[in-house]
Amino acid sequence: MPTVAFHTLGCKVNHYETEGIWQKFKAAGYERVDFDHDSDVYVINTCTVTNTGDKKSRQVIRRAIRKNPEAVVCVTGCYAQTSPGEIMEIPGVDVVVGTQDRGKMIEYIEEHQEYRQPINGVSNIMKNRVFEEMDVPEFSDRTRASLKIQEGCNNFCTFCIIPWSRGLLRSREPENVLKQAQQLVDAGYKEIVLTGIHTAGYGEDMKDYNFAQLLRDLEEKVVGLKRIRISSIEASQITDEVIEVLDQSSKIVRHLHIPLQSGSDTVLERMRRKYSSSFYKARVEKIKQALPGLAITSDVIVGFPGETEDEFMETYRFIQEIGFSELHVFPFSRRTGTPAARMDNQVEDEVKNDRVHKLIDLSNKQAKEYASMFEGEVLEVIPEERLTDDKEEENIFVGYTDNYLKVKFAGSEDMIGKIVRVKIKDSGYPYNEGTFVRIMDEPNINEKVELSS
Repeated sequence: MPTVAFHTLGCKVNHYETEGIWQKFKAAGYERVDFDHDSDVYVINTCTVTNTGDKKSRQVIRRAIRKNPEAVVCVTGCYAQTSPGEIMEIPGVDVVVGTQDRGKMIEYIEEHQEYRQPINGVSNIMKNRVFEEMDVPEFSDRTRASLKIQEGCNNFCTFCIIPWSRGLLRSREPENVLKQAQQLVDAGYKEIVLTGIHTAGYGEDMKDYNFAQLLRDLEEKVVGLKRIRISSIEASQITDEVIEVLDQSSKIVRHLHIPLQSGSDTVLERMRRKYSSSFYKARVEKIKQALPGLAITSDVIVGFPGETEDEFMETYRFIQEIGFSELHVFPFSRRTGTPAARMDNQVEDEVKNDRVHKLIDLSNKQAKEYASMFEGEVLEVIPEERLTDDKEEENIFVGYTDNYLKVKFAGSEDMIGKIVRVKIKDSGYPYNEGTFVRIMDEPNINEKVELSS
């Protein structure tokens, strides 16, 4: 039986696609082995979001070539899409496939095994208008399932290379989304994370269907689905219709990731973002009214070209006003090939790092404040894994609540992947400490006792 090994760099979408590619290999009779093992085929799924992504991708490619010089080394993903020539120049790379036509990968590998010629299977992504179907009925990691619903992005923000590596926005057919969601629930997953390159842009390329309708259909038509999580939604995509769906839903979780990038209007303009800070704030306020207790997480870039101290402070104060439950803070990274990399007034690393630390401190403070609102409450958690670094207790498990609080509590192996009720005893960040109450699908005997104690 031929063997295949995978290494995935980058985002959730890449991890999803690696699982999709593995399903194709599995159907072709391959056995999956660890990437550090000897394998007949190595597939490296690359990232290109930063120059560092490119560099890491090259390191992993070389590692595979050294591991088994006789193996077929196949490189796919975003870096493969934008720079196939650069990758083909690495001695030992045999097949390059971009972010489309993954269905031809095995065919290319077999062709290479026969003729021993390198194959460049990368085509122009900008011409593609069709979502590439990849079936992922289950994941190697057992607790949370991603469901890719769209591909590509039409925004062309000045700091971002992604439209060039992923192409323009294209949505998956609703019936395929629902079919795959049902397969995942049937395989035992309680929560599905809707994911994509510009996830809530779903349906923008369709006539009579949109993201709000997809959310409704998932809620009503997928039997046994307990939780729907949206991986990311732009402020402009939080339409009144989407708010109404969130308001009425019993399955969409109380957590939204709404990228901000900057709280300064002048910086947002240079970034070519499609909203102002006041628009963002108005949408957030409206959605918080519909969903009290909503956790809002976000991404922020500091040190964007030309960012002055005043502009940074506008962002700082804006974040204080909104009150996030957690921030992902990034120093601006010059991505070759983007307009922002060529802009004047690049900010010095020292200034960027100082600003990053200020925002991380603010984020930690806001995260603790948000978590403290739930101290003493019983929340539903899906345990994901046993905590290995907790020396005092053997059986400490960790998982997320619907509103994305990370909770650790004493439990047992059989709880993994199930929905468990946990009382938050001690709130904090990054972890909240809780006490197990009961497993959701089991009789409700202990709960009254627990809550009254």
